[in-house]
Amino acid sequence: MRKLVISRLFLYRYRFFIGYILLAAAYLALVLLLPTRSPAGLSDLERSSAVASYNLHFSSITSGDLVDLPYHALQKICILLFGFSTYVIKLPSILVGLGLGFLIVLLLNRWFKTNVALLASVLTILSTPFLYLSGSGTPLIMLVFWPTLLLWLGSKIQGEKSPNPVACLVFALALLLSIYTPHLIYLVLFIIVFALLNPHLRFTIKTLPRLPLFAVGLILLVGLGIWITNLVSSHTVALSLFFAKDFSFSNFFENLKFGLTPFFSLIKPVEGVYLSPMFGLASLFLALAGLLSTRRGFLASRNAIASCFIVFSLVLSGLDPDSALLLILPFAILTAHGLRYLLEKWYGLFPENPYARIFAIFPLSLLLALIILPALNHYVYGYRYTAAVATEFTNDLKLVRDSLAENSVLLIKENSLDSAFYEVYADRTHAISLLPLDEAKDANLSRHEIATLGRQEFILPENYSLKKIVTSSKSSNSDRIYIYSYRNKSDS
Repeated sequence: MRKLVISRLFLYRYRFFIGYILLAAAYLALVLLLPTRSPAGLSDLERSSAVASYNLHFSSITSGDLVDLPYHALQKICILLFGFSTYVIKLPSILVGLGLGFLIVLLLNRWFKTNVALLASVLTILSTPFLYLSGSGTPLIMLVFWPTLLLWLGSKIQGEKSPNPVACLVFALALLLSIYTPHLIYLVLFIIVFALLNPHLRFTIKTLPRLPLFAVGLILLVGLGIWITNLVSSHTVALSLFFAKDFSFSNFFENLKFGLTPFFSLIKPVEGVYLSPMFGLASLFLALAGLLSTRRGFLASRNAIASCFIVFSLVLSGLDPDSALLLILPFAILTAHGLRYLLEKWYGLFPENPYARIFAIFPLSLLLALIILPALNHYVYGYRYTAAVATEFTNDLKLVRDSLAENSVLLIKENSLDSAFYEVYADRTHAISLLPLDEAKDANLSRHEIATLGRQEFILPENYSLKKIVTSSKSSNSDRIYIYSYRNKSDS
């Protein structure tokens, strides 16, 4: 009888390839389908982002409107191409999220063995904060995308004897575009100073061919020149890129507490758009094990980078609580360290037994299942039914699209987010028209149906009466749209 050789088995030889295929399929399905299920609607931040993106023009760019410029440009392209709907508003984050997931896999494979990189990629990409960023129509995802891209490109440039000129050009372009994301200017300054002080990096820069080096320098100088010119002309933009709105150093620790609470609040849900806890208890312990396991090799590049990003994330959280989401990146690195530590300890128990590697599949699979499945369940149902979070999202746009007849008039408060948001909807679809609430009585409505978002106090035009109340599945303020129709006196 022939002896069984494990290394010749098909599943063993292609285990990593199969694993990445399954991960890609699961992530594609979740990222493309989850935004239609959870969160069930749009937050105020998403609606504000859609308005800012639609109002983006070349003239506004030259006048200093630089905050989150790359994301808003992508979101405007999506709206112009595919219309104005809840899914389209989230589409830019879905696209960037797909790229970010791919970059996480590449970065972890660059720094860790394939088995560790695969498991860490699964835990990171299928985590609650990662899925939320990939389905939220706000520029917050760029806060994680740019550092991940820069780290991966930097590892490719530094790790090669003759760096690829194309990688250098892309790195320079990413470095330039990242400064349009609030607070990442601090990261760019740190990278530049670190490159100038580190002798190995200085040598790498000197060995670059002259043409790519000149192109990199030219891109950075021109981009920084435009950026600085706009900052000087608009102090509001400068403050938005360096600090949060209404920031003061006296509330630094209050911002820090507010930003970190969703990550560690295991019992009481936190009010806001972030579902707490961001990471499960098992994931936190695994990352903590990874942090403790790197204490001896702290000076190794990947260990120092993880630690520096933790400190950097904490500092940015003090400036702006939303910046705490940058912790996703060091969490991925520390999770990989924790998994590497567990595998090394397991294999250390059976140094001469090759079957121990096969048997390790069962406890590892159980560990992954106990982390991933509750996290997905927590994400899907938490955003739909946790009152502290679910009320932050509204599906009014879908209800307006489905409930209002053609040429209906939507009565709305002037100078409000609703007014700006539905102006974009009316301009893109031409399905409805807007009218201020206080002008409804004397307006010439031509017997069209009129509607209000929620119950509003206004003088109802003559011969109009309540026709229908459109409700949503929300437990509070579920009466979302009041529809009034024209009635002839003879009809009554």
